[in-house]
Amino acid sequence: MNEILEKINAYDEIIIHRHQNPDPDALGSQLGLREILRTNFPEKQINAVGFDEPSLSFLGVMDQVSDLEFKDKLVIVTDTANTPRIDDKRYQTGDFLIKIDHHPNDDAYGDLRFVDTTASSASEIIANFAFEHHLTVSPAAAKLLYAGIVGDTGRFLYPATTPKTLYTAAKLAEREFDRAGLMREMDSFDMKIARLQGYVYENLDISGEGVARIVITQDFMKKHEITDAETSAIVSAPGKISEIKTWAIFVEQADGHYRVRMRSKDATINEIAKLHGGGGHPLASGANSYSLAENDEIFEQLRHNLVAFKK
Repeated sequence: MNEILEKINAYDEIIIHRHQNPDPDALGSQLGLREILRTNFPEKQINAVGFDEPSLSFLGVMDQVSDLEFKDKLVIVTDTANTPRIDDKRYQTGDFLIKIDHHPNDDAYGDLRFVDTTASSASEIIANFAFEHHLTVSPAAAKLLYAGIVGDTGRFLYPATTPKTLYTAAKLAEREFDRAGLMREMDSFDMKIARLQGYVYENLDISGEGVARIVITQDFMKKHEITDAETSAIVSAPGKISEIKTWAIFVEQADGHYRVRMRSKDATINEIAKLHGGGGHPLASGANSYSLAENDEIFEQLRHNLVAFKK
């Protein structure tokens, strides 16, 4: 992190990226870092790029940056395990690339990397970077980083929540921002997401071992005007059922392939995700499937994995 700060000091212009289909940690770490750098280095030009996700617009919006502006710039990518998932491929055209992440470092991209798999989130890493280097963390930055930590820990429910996570969140909470309002914003959803959640509970396929799956088709999404990003709102829903130990949500994409979100309460699943073009954390991973047969294959692998874990 000292080297990262040296690089930040060395460049007058910095562009920050994160992963596609952003979640609160992707945006919290990206925009939280932007806010910290703008506050502490007002003479520098700091921008954040990528797709503006409407469902998370309350966290902030991206900057408009031309292709020419990447030349000779420092580029920082947060919360992104591998290069195919980086939003805005122009990250490759900068002068120097830094990776800041908390996922397993299977794709060690970048000229300089800080990867801490013990951290709950990239937002936790960014917050501690600021605190440890005595950088000013404004209420706006604290709100963004707090949102990222809350998002990736499931409100501090997931195993990745450590004493350090809680300590970092407490330090952020010392800044004056509306935490209750932020939590209401993050926890609320409109009627179409409520219907999606009802559909999930009504149509879950649950094996005898405790593995569940649901397929969300393009037809269903179009009928109810649900975007791919909005389906992330129900990722944790199957886990609320006590009988379910591992689950997969297959979301059909416009081109016909499936985005697969996998979660588990105990048995590690990221190695299965790697077999299908994905990866992630031991208990929270993502993958891709290119047919209904591959969907079935993933489901069977999760079943066998859970059986082996129980032994």
